Amino acid sequence: MSHIPNVYDAEPIPAAAMEDVSRILRSGDLFRYTSDNSPVALLEAEFAALMGSKYALAVSSCSAALFLSLKALDLPKGARVLIPAFTFGAVPSAVVHADFMPVLCECGDNYRINLDDFEAKIDLVDAVIISHMRGHTSDMDEIMAICSAYGKPVIEDAAHSLGTTWHGRNIGTIGKVGCFSFQSYKMLNAGEGGIMISDDADLIARAVIMSGAYEHNWKKHPVLQDAFAKWQNKLPLYNQRLNTLSAAIIRPQLAELPRRVANGRRNHDHVATQLNHSPWLAVPEKLAPEERAPDSIQFNLVGMSDAQIHDFIAATTDAGMKVQVFGQSTDNARAFWNWQFIERIPQLPRTREMLMRACDVRLPARLNLDDCDIIAQIIVEAAEQVMTPELAIA
Repeated sequence: MSHIPNVYDAEPIPAAAMEDVSRILRSGDLFRYTSDNSPVALLEAEFAALMGSKYALAVSSCSAALFLSLKALDLPKGARVLIPAFTFGAVPSAVVHADFMPVLCECGDNYRINLDDFEAKIDLVDAVIISHMRGHTSDMDEIMAICSAYGKPVIEDAAHSLGTTWHGRNIGTIGKVGCFSFQSYKMLNAGEGGIMISDDADLIARAVIMSGAYEHNWKKHPVLQDAFAKWQNKLPLYNQRLNTLSAAIIRPQLAELPRRVANGRRNHDHVATQLNHSPWLAVPEKLAPEERAPDSIQFNLVGMSDAQIHDFIAATTDAGMKVQVFGQSTDNARAFWNWQFIERIPQLPRTREMLMRACDVRLPARLNLDDCDIIAQIIVEAAEQVMTPELAIA
């Protein structure tokens, strides 16, 4: 077989970013509030315009954005927050960090929220975080209708979904707040970092102050000044600001986003077509209103016993490629039963069953179709080897 594609390296940082980074390093100006024209402020304005939102706040991570969003909602002490059981451990962690209680909702074998379980639990919670996990968007029409009927605010965890649309509308702009990641494996790469967007001036004002805009640094944000003034000195400072170097690295990548989205979707669909030809592999269909921006692919193993799943993982590893099965490890941060920092982990049999057979493979946008063919071939041949051993012997 040809070379095994490297699915972990990120794309090179654009030259324009390197020029700005050099300028910043020469000046030593790494703090976002030193000037009115900080790269962080410019990033916030450019990102808000790109997404079609009024306001943006750049912070140290998507986890920080989720945490600040929860705190900015001014929820009651001990509030309960409904989250999907299929998400990254950072999401329930943000809820716990905010001194609230995560309430887990079942997800189906298409990786999306089970709406019956969601509606059954909505009246028991104070707010909702919708994780578009690995870029899979749940039915936002139904979710928003349910949350509106019960008066529950919605935060979108769009860490994996920058560039995804729902009925043509950018994911992250549907709920009250949208939170995004700039971690290295995301569409925009600063190593670490995050950003939140909203049209709610008062909410953003609270988040800005809590992010670390002490004294009158909030005046360097283009939000209604009255919204800031009433919260001056009344909110704690959590100091979760983004630094100027990270913003300088991200800004030139904004222009690259359409290409990365298009190439990521092409790569995903190309591999999905080949996997779906196998009787032992199934890639769930996207929902009709959704146009995805994937940088990975997820698929379910069909008809395999636990022993055969173990052999499948071994076969792909032997072929030089890592396939992660979310539930088949003792410490995967996406398996809800490993979140031992939360109280009373529920059973959630539907989600557990899905995670025990749901596979995850990175497909960065920088790969070409030949790379994608190699990845698909390894996966398909590993499934055939496990499920038809007589063919492997022959």
